[in-house]
Amino acid sequence: MKILRETSRILLGLTFLYSGFVKGIDPLGSTYKFTDYFNAFGTEWAIPVSFTLAFLLAIAEFSIGVAYVINYRVRLFSWVTLLFMGVFLPLTLWIAIKDPVHDCGCFGDALVISNWTTFYKNIALTAFAVIVFIFRKQFNNKFSGYLPNGLFTISLFAFVCVQYYSYNHLPIIDFRPYKIGVNISEAMQTPPGAPSDKYRTEFTYRNKNTGEQKQFSDENYPWRDTLNWEYVDSKSILLKKGYQPPINNFIMTNSSGVDVADYYLQDDNYTFILVSYNLSEAKTVKQETINQMAQKILSQGMNFVCLTGSGDEEINLFRAKNNPPYEFLFCDEIPLKTIVRANPGLVLLKKGTIINKWHWKDIKEDILKSDFFVSP
Repeated sequence: MKILRETSRILLGLTFLYSGFVKGIDPLGSTYKFTDYFNAFGTEWAIPVSFTLAFLLAIAEFSIGVAYVINYRVRLFSWVTLLFMGVFLPLTLWIAIKDPVHDCGCFGDALVISNWTTFYKNIALTAFAVIVFIFRKQFNNKFSGYLPNGLFTISLFAFVCVQYYSYNHLPIIDFRPYKIGVNISEAMQTPPGAPSDKYRTEFTYRNKNTGEQKQFSDENYPWRDTLNWEYVDSKSILLKKGYQPPINNFIMTNSSGVDVADYYLQDDNYTFILVSYNLSEAKTVKQETINQMAQKILSQGMNFVCLTGSGDEEINLFRAKNNPPYEFLFCDEIPLKTIVRANPGLVLLKKGTIINKWHWKDIKEDILKSDFFVSP
């Protein structure tokens, strides 16, 4: 029993610790996921609290994880965990059945799993939580005095500091497909021989004699028996998903509607991309610095563009107010939120490879003096 009890405690602790940590280092990513769920649930009114919920959820999971790992106040946290799983187990079952959002977001971008896998994972966690709860009085902290309180408090304080830094700058660890060092062109390609999606076609035919509708496979559908059967409909059912490139929705469309991404991704020169998924919500505190830096970059024959999800009206309003010297290109806001966790954020490319990224708070003209940057 001791082995089962301790194994359950440790597995619960490590899972919650990891889940809380990967959410905490990317608070905006978790915020976007909450927003997706609120939109899917038809509760758009709750979107303003998405960031607060994302912040608190990460703290709650991390706290539970630390408590179990260091065997700290297990009696208390066994109640918390049981309540936690009592909410999330039925919720994830509903999500798995309805599939309102394809990626549950339970491990952020660090580990993307399906909604059904999330539900099965929560069944296992609930079983561990029940075991810990049953034996909660048999867990004795080996530490005494101020040590366990201090260790728990310091861990939680350090985690909150990491959350604060990651929100005000960029995530300290980047698990996204647009992390530094990635070549965007290569990440959009499918390797030779990679498995493709496998589908099954289902045909619906109506019996002309009885009026009955029946489903057939592509191996036995009665396409030759036109005297007895009449075609009604067909649909393709995905059996197994094939290889998906890490990046599959990156475009840079100009005002004429032409995708010019290849030009910038293949250019031997440096390309600076100011990313703003929504110009009306973009922070403009550093706009004067950005304008000056863009002018200097453009005067040296390098590229500087703004990639946005905003429409022409918002772009024109932004131009009138801020007088930017650079061109605006369009991309859907979903990949833009993935590229950089800031609005705006700055990305430096060379031949499609991401050299560096900056939060708007860290944009300074001395970026041009960075060690990796060599002016042509």
